[in-house]
Amino acid sequence: MIIKDIKNQFPIFKKYKDDNFLYLDSASTTLKHKFCISKLNQYNEEYSANIHRSVYPIAEKATNEFESTRFKVSKFINSKKEEVIFTKNTTEGINLVAYSWGLKNLTKNDTILITKMEHHSNIIPWQFVSKKTGCKLKYVPLNDDGSLDMVAYESMLTKDVKLVSIIHQSNVLGVINPISDMIIKARQNDSFILIDAAQSISHIKIDVQSLDCDFLVFSGHKMFGPTGVGVLYGKLNILNNMDPFLYGGQMIDQVSDLDSTWNDIPMRFEAGTPNIAEVIALGECIDFISNIGLNTINEHLNNITNSYLELLSRNTDINIYGKKLNRGPVISFNINGIHSYDFCQIMGQYNISLRSGNHCAQPLLNHFNTNSSSRISFHIYNEIDELNFFEDSLKKTIKLLS
Repeated sequence: MIIKDIKNQFPIFKKYKDDNFLYLDSASTTLKHKFCISKLNQYNEEYSANIHRSVYPIAEKATNEFESTRFKVSKFINSKKEEVIFTKNTTEGINLVAYSWGLKNLTKNDTILITKMEHHSNIIPWQFVSKKTGCKLKYVPLNDDGSLDMVAYESMLTKDVKLVSIIHQSNVLGVINPISDMIIKARQNDSFILIDAAQSISHIKIDVQSLDCDFLVFSGHKMFGPTGVGVLYGKLNILNNMDPFLYGGQMIDQVSDLDSTWNDIPMRFEAGTPNIAEVIALGECIDFISNIGLNTINEHLNNITNSYLELLSRNTDINIYGKKLNRGPVISFNINGIHSYDFCQIMGQYNISLRSGNHCAQPLLNHFNTNSSSRISFHIYNEIDELNFFEDSLKKTIKLLS
C-alpha cells in the first residue's frame, strides 16, 4: 500500500498542497474521498429524484442506488439487508433505540449499564429514558489507565440489567473495549446489547452475526463519507416489535382519518425523504474501505499511532491519557502549564488541525481530573513522514506558550 497514492484520492490535499496541511482530527470527522464527492455531484446533476415513490427512469435509478448502499452496508457488517436502517448519524441511531425500544421495554425495576468512557451521545439518551421510565442508569468504572474495570463489569451484570450500551473504541483514549467478551457475559445475563461503533467501523472488522449484538450504530462521516448519514443495525425480530421513532411519509402502510398502520422494516424507521445523495455516496466509501482492506488500514494506523506516542512520550511535560494501552488511532494529552485551547490554536497557525475540549466525554475527562485536553487522531491519509513537521511545530508552540 502506497499512502501517497491514497492521499491523492482526497481532493482537500490538492487545495492545500503548498501549505503543509496536516489533518489530525479524523476522530471528529474524516476527510472526504473523491468518490464520495463525485457521487454526491452525480446524483444532484444526473438523477436528483425522490426514491421509493415513482417509476420514471431517474427515480428508479435513485432508488436502486440508494438500496444498493443498504446492501453494501449489510455485506460490510454481515447482516440482513432489511436490518440496516439509515439515520442522520450515530446520535440519531442511539436515540431511535432509546425512544422506540427503551421507553417501551424498560421499567423502574430495570437497569441500563453504560461506561464512564461513553460519548455524550451514548449517555444523554439513557438519562432521558431513565427519567421517563424510572429505570436505573449505572456506569462501569475505569481503571487508572482508562481501561474498563472488567471485574466491576461482571459484578454489575445483575439480573435487573436489561440493556448494556457500550462504545467500541473511545473517542478520547482510543481504548478498544473487549466487546466480544462483554457481549458473551451480557448474553449469559439475558441483557440486550448496543454497540457504538462510530470510531471503529472504518478500521476494525465488525461482524454483527459473530458478535451477536442486538444493535450497532455508526456514522458515514467517520468513514470518508458525507455528513448527514448514519446506520442503525438491529436484529430483525427486535425491530419488528419496536414502534416508529418518527411519523410521516414512507413509514406508513395504511392511513385512515383516525388511525394508521406501519410499513415493514426498515421503512418503518425511515420517515420522510432521506438524505438520498449522502446515502448513495456512503456506498462508494464502503467500496473504498473494502478495496484497501480493514486489516491493512488498521496496521497502518497502528504504526502511525505508535510513532506519535513515542514522540510525545519523550517530553516529560506532556501527560498522555491511557498511554500504555493497545489503542486505536486516537491520542489525548495535556502539556503542563499550557491550556489545550491555546495549544491547538497555535498549532492551527502552522496548518495542523487538532481538537481541543472535552470531546463530548465529560465523565471520562473527570476521571482524569481535567475538563479539557488536546487530541490528535489519524486515518489512512496520514503518513509517517509528517511526524517531523509535527514535531517541529510542537516544539515551536510549546516554546511560544511556556
